[in-house]
Amino acid sequence: MAKTLHTDTAPAPFSNYSQAVEVPAGSRVMFVSGQVGVDNDGNLAADERGQHDQCWRNILAILAAQDLGPEHIVDVTVYVTQASGVPISRVARDAVLNGAKPCSTLLMISGLANPDWLVEISVVAAGPATG
Repeated sequence: MAKTLHTDTAPAPFSNYSQAVEVPAGSRVMFVSGQVGVDNDGNLAADERGQHDQCWRNILAILAAQDLGPEHIVDVTVYVTQASGVPISRVARDAVLNGAKPCSTLLMISGLANPDWLVEISVVAAGPATG
């Protein structure tokens, strides 16, 4: 299982994430493309929090299809288009990670591929090798 790392010689995280995560040799690593707040039917969630929650539902569904869960996420990258998305992102992330603390990067950008999208989230997960 991945190991979270912390050193007092660098600044502490600003919220619930790790300074670094070490993935053991032989782990299976999966990169999940950026997900937006759209469901399987193409419906965009009605509000900003709903878009964050739908991103995470999409990510967890992709991971589950490979027998991985939120505990296997080692890195999160979140892109938000509004400052209001920063605290929403932290709350939504913490709600799905069940105490896991992957690395995390959050960027505020001017826009995404569709102007109605307010957030996009990608993750890297690592789990036991299969075979």
